[in-house]
Amino acid sequence: MTTQSYRDTEFVVHSIAQTAVDNEKTFGDLDSVVGDGDFGFSLARGFEIVLADWDSYDRTDIGVFLQKIAVVITGRIGGTSGPIWGTAFLRAATGSKGRDELTGRDVVAMLRAAIEGIKARGGAELGDKTLLDALSPMTDVIEQKVGEGASSDEIVAAAAVAARTAADATVTMQARRGRAAYTGERSIGSPDPGAVAVAVILERLASEWSHRPQQS
Repeated sequence: MTTQSYRDTEFVVHSIAQTAVDNEKTFGDLDSVVGDGDFGFSLARGFEIVLADWDSYDRTDIGVFLQKIAVVITGRIGGTSGPIWGTAFLRAATGSKGRDELTGRDVVAMLRAAIEGIKARGGAELGDKTLLDALSPMTDVIEQKVGEGASSDEIVAAAAVAARTAADATVTMQARRGRAAYTGERSIGSPDPGAVAVAVILERLASEWSHRPQQS
């Protein structure tokens, strides 16, 4: 494990995990508005295990590493979040199996695979007020920036802005999936917790990206 792609993958996963743990109350409070309030708790408990076992994961290649993370998330995050987030990691792992180098286009393909996996697992589509409503627009921007030949710093910064803008836009949506869907029109007026989580994760990545470990 010596490539920058591998180091960047580890950095992203670790940042996701730490963000989930650090924002347990914030995500839980958002979920309690029209949901059952367990989103922050469930996410934090699962990613705590990811962090606790960090050094033990098989790092044969990027795909194997992500697959191990997916297994932990699926088995340890409660409610619907475990299968959804676990599926996202598993689909990304499938697209990077046997790889220790990733291009920008590879990353876009992994994100697209994760999105399709979430759709298949949760039955959600864009506009249903889920994390997809932040994840998909964010991926569109990443693909655009990759095509323009932007630097990784520029790509991550643009992705963070796109994710936040999209997450904020879920305020006007009516939830059509998950427990919030049972509240009908009462779900309008508050953002989707999963979409906000995507935005918070990307904002943290953007703030720390230039300080990530570099290949020696």
